[in-house]
Amino acid sequence: MKYDPSLGWDIALSIELFVAAILVLMAYKIVKTIKNDAFSPEYRSVAILVLGDIGRSPRMMYHAQSFAGHNVQTYIIAYKGSKPLPSLLSMSHVQFLYIPEPPRFIAKLPRALFLLAMPAKIAIQVWGILDAFIFQIPHPPQYILVQNPPTIPSLALVWLAARLRGCKVIIDWHNLGYTILAMRLGEKSKFVSLAEKFEKTFGRTAYAHLFVTNAMKDHLVKKWDLQGKKVVLHDRPPSYFHQSTPSEIHDLFVRLMPFIDTDLSWFPNYNLPATTPFTEVLKSPVSFTADTSLLERRTMPSLRHERPALLITSTSWTPDEDFSLLIEALRRYEIKARHQRSTNPKHLLPKVLMFVTGKGPERAKYMRELQHLKNEEQWEWVRCMSLWLEPEDYPRLLGSCDVGISLHSSSSGLDLPMKIVDMFGCHLPVCALNFACLNELVKDKHNGLIFNNAEELTNQLETLLRGFPRSEMLENLRSNIASTEARSPSSRTRGGGWNTWEQNWDEKIKPLVIPEVSQKSDEWLEEFLNRKRQNATTQ
Repeated sequence: MKYDPSLGWDIALSIELFVAAILVLMAYKIVKTIKNDAFSPEYRSVAILVLGDIGRSPRMMYHAQSFAGHNVQTYIIAYKGSKPLPSLLSMSHVQFLYIPEPPRFIAKLPRALFLLAMPAKIAIQVWGILDAFIFQIPHPPQYILVQNPPTIPSLALVWLAARLRGCKVIIDWHNLGYTILAMRLGEKSKFVSLAEKFEKTFGRTAYAHLFVTNAMKDHLVKKWDLQGKKVVLHDRPPSYFHQSTPSEIHDLFVRLMPFIDTDLSWFPNYNLPATTPFTEVLKSPVSFTADTSLLERRTMPSLRHERPALLITSTSWTPDEDFSLLIEALRRYEIKARHQRSTNPKHLLPKVLMFVTGKGPERAKYMRELQHLKNEEQWEWVRCMSLWLEPEDYPRLLGSCDVGISLHSSSSGLDLPMKIVDMFGCHLPVCALNFACLNELVKDKHNGLIFNNAEELTNQLETLLRGFPRSEMLENLRSNIASTEARSPSSRTRGGGWNTWEQNWDEKIKPLVIPEVSQKSDEWLEEFLNRKRQNATTQ
């Protein structure tokens, strides 16, 4: 019998599924026996479950903001980790119910010990979620909104809690859990097939299903015959995502430069706080102040002509994003920039500073590889640094950059990367790795460029940055993003561009969860229009 290297994960998954099923059944019998809710589900309330770090789940935080913004009591059940959105923390209708996270060392244990520890991990998750749903929330919520994936044991526990407390379940399909597992075990693994059946069994029936793409909706409706309301809610940026002004860029880098670990001599000369490598403060012509008897010279930041180009990508540092592709593209750009200097010094490519945001398991490995390449090949034109930003600074940095890069390759071929949505919200042109349904978001040569390998990405960067900072192609792409029509013709859009998350949510989700309010609003609007028509005819 040949050794199967995936056997350890197969056994782990089988234990995980078995323990989860046993615990759910036991909990169902025990809780049903000892707990009898005296209350029906609380009107205008929702529990949002994220079996992960809530601060790294922007879509679910946006959901919470939208519910709470309509005075819906919102309970967020998740692990405590990164700082959530400040605006979410200040909302009176939001309550965080943090659940215990299984010890992280379990994932790093040797295979034998890992398998022994697996039941404890599942028990911690099951108890934490059921404790929040059944005991910490004082009254049954009207709705339970769950993010999928992760699938195991989330979907089963939501199914259980809904039946115990009479709640309506809404599943937000970000991707398919079993396809992520298949990346580790292989598509033919019998345990991937078992995980798919688990996902189908507990995910097929719900009050409503939300999807991030049309492709995902069509696939699941056809394959699993989903029961319940079905709505495609494309990701959209919140209203505070925008292209940064020179003043905003200046303020951001005055704060960031002390934390940038790149050799400072690589940048143009600067002197904080008057100048940064990207901005400088110039004195404007004399202008009147509020007191017209006095004159002053106002100062205003402007972008420096000799600044490096800013590139950015956001990653979770997991196997579904091939970061080695970006490393190779940056290495090729370095070679091209050197060649350009020796053959055509009047038309140099700019230096590029590559920002990589996010946390994840493979971060240290790839950053070491980048540092090794930089030192060994003595890079002169390219620098790359990883950083983790507070939620309020992330859109400011996106809005300060010149090109965004997406390395996302969907495990299912049915989801879309939210990072591109955020970039478009900041009018940032994107170079995106090609995959099945990317065309629902990126239109090649209209709002971005699509590449298939490192060589194509390098060529795209060279094309976009030729003549920087005055790049005609970059400006055309920015202009196209700003003028893109909203996908829903009925949506009210900001400045002729995309509708915001808030507008999209109010149009697609509000009628599902607050139908009587939406209906009354429609009736009021219809009555108002009728009165207006009558007045017009009588005049």
